[in-house]
Amino acid sequence: MNELSDILIWALPALAVVAVGVAVPLRRRSRRPAPPAAPGAGAPDAGAPSGTAVAEAPVAEPATTAEAAEAVPAAPALETPEPVQGRLVRLRERLARSGSPLGARLLAVLSRDHLGEDDWDELEEVLLLGDVGAGPTAELLDRLRERVRVLGVREPAAVRGLLRELLLDLVGPDLDRSLALPPAGEGPAVVLVVGVNGTGKTTTVGKLARVLVAEGRSVVLGAADTFRAAAADQLATWGARVGVPTVRAERDGADPAAVAFDALREAQEAGADVVLVDTAGRLQNKAGLMDELGKIARVLARPGPIAEVLLVLDATTGQNGLRQAQVFTEVAGVTGIVLTKLDGTAKGGIVVAVQRELGVPVKLVGLGEGPDDLAPFDPEAFVDGLLAG
Repeated sequence: MNELSDILIWALPALAVVAVGVAVPLRRRSRRPAPPAAPGAGAPDAGAPSGTAVAEAPVAEPATTAEAAEAVPAAPALETPEPVQGRLVRLRERLARSGSPLGARLLAVLSRDHLGEDDWDELEEVLLLGDVGAGPTAELLDRLRERVRVLGVREPAAVRGLLRELLLDLVGPDLDRSLALPPAGEGPAVVLVVGVNGTGKTTTVGKLARVLVAEGRSVVLGAADTFRAAAADQLATWGARVGVPTVRAERDGADPAAVAFDALREAQEAGADVVLVDTAGRLQNKAGLMDELGKIARVLARPGPIAEVLLVLDATTGQNGLRQAQVFTEVAGVTGIVLTKLDGTAKGGIVVAVQRELGVPVKLVGLGEGPDDLAPFDPEAFVDGLLAG
């Protein structure tokens, strides 16, 4: 018994040591190490669904306020168009500097001591060179002859007053030159802008948008000139300057009537006051292009009548501009004329000729290259500018 006790006393510690030696390796085998993380990897996305690959981006240090301001470009500040009334002053100044033969030469001849037939022939030549037209020229000269003979006018101031009165009658001070737009909030009114290439038509649409914004109206632009690649970009740039959206085609050569209709629908949904639709420049003698213009007008007129169809004319084209106006009026029903390039070399008499032949008033005039150089046509300012030349 004593021998058995001695054996157990020595054997039990040895068995304990052996058991511990066997258990430790088994435990180490059961704890398999996790695979090493990829360099730069962060914690898994807790919100990602099972089986979805999560694209991980490098973790950047938080940007300071100054760095964030530099990283995000500031939106361009919207421009504030010049009030319309201030533009009429420039109308007088620009016309006075235009070198128009109408004012200076008429006054020079009428101020002579005696008017003979040669002088009257010279007056006729001046008026015709100024693109007044044969009919209005004859009418003006007949009235001048009568007034000079009856009144015996010779003093320069009296001659200028008489000429101003007669020219103002020719220009038509009683014509309604306002844009036929409903009060703000009752739109959208449709304004269709047409004309030939090179008259500044798209630029005029952009400037007209500025005029309307200056009057407190909301505007949507329609870039229905889908043939000239830069036309839509040009129009969108004009609109962005004053916070006006532009509806355009996704590709060049798209159906312009569809673009015009989309612009009208956008204006209706946005509750805009006016939708201005630019069209491709076209020659008045191209039947296919003119038919397409008629289609645009018909599409826009489906919900209701078009408020204005404005024909943009280059004031320097003279009687050719009159022929353009006649064809466009037949196809699209022109309701008003916009005369561009009335400064510089423009002679101005086309104002009288167009109105007499078509019964369509000149409503707006372009005075220069500036963004706010489009002004409502004012007969008195126009005549005064001519006579100051």
